Amino acid sequence: MDEQSPVDRRSPVGEPVVRSDPAVTGERAAEAVGFDPDDPESVAEAAETVRRFASGEVGDDDHVLMLRGAAACAALVRGVGSYKEATARAGDGVTVAFIRKWARVHDLPQAIRRQVARGYITPSAAKHVARLGGTDRYLLAWAAIDGDMTVREVRSVASAVNDGEDMADATREIGVDLGRMALGLPLETYVELRRRAAMRNVEPDAIVATALEEHFASSPAEE
Repeated sequence: MDEQSPVDRRSPVGEPVVRSDPAVTGERAAEAVGFDPDDPESVAEAAETVRRFASGEVGDDDHVLMLRGAAACAALVRGVGSYKEATARAGDGVTVAFIRKWARVHDLPQAIRRQVARGYITPSAAKHVARLGGTDRYLLAWAAIDGDMTVREVRSVASAVNDGEDMADATREIGVDLGRMALGLPLETYVELRRRAAMRNVEPDAIVATALEEHFASSPAEE
């Protein structure tokens, strides 16, 4: 998976794909605002949104508005052509580091941004997930959820991985084992899974893993 800056990104920037989905944000989907980097008026709106975002008007507990701010950062950079110019357009109090961090959040895979919008990953944690690339960002995002990691722990793991440490080792140091999650099953399915695992002398997760691998192989990936 290659990394791209918002300036180089070819896919739509600033579109409220996640924020406009009622299945994710409920009634707030109607509030979704998109930003068009090719429209001067929309770029001006993005600059104003970034200005308010950087001023602290939006708290970390409002995940939807935080994602809007991230989209505005990405669209502003794309619209003006550079982080430096985006900072100038946004005005005093906005730094290159601020815009870069949040533009990267908007560049996270949609599957991760959906979990941010749902509140399963805090925007502050998402900033650190976005420091990673490829599969590592997925691993850290899902570990943050399944391991109930704090923002400080997410930041620590992201830093360790960027310094060259293996993701599994970095999460294990804070007591989180990658690949572990709790599943709720219908009782009949649960009984049959346990029965078959016992008869085959294997652990239930081996059967689940095989079944999921076969399912994923026959189903197209979504993003």
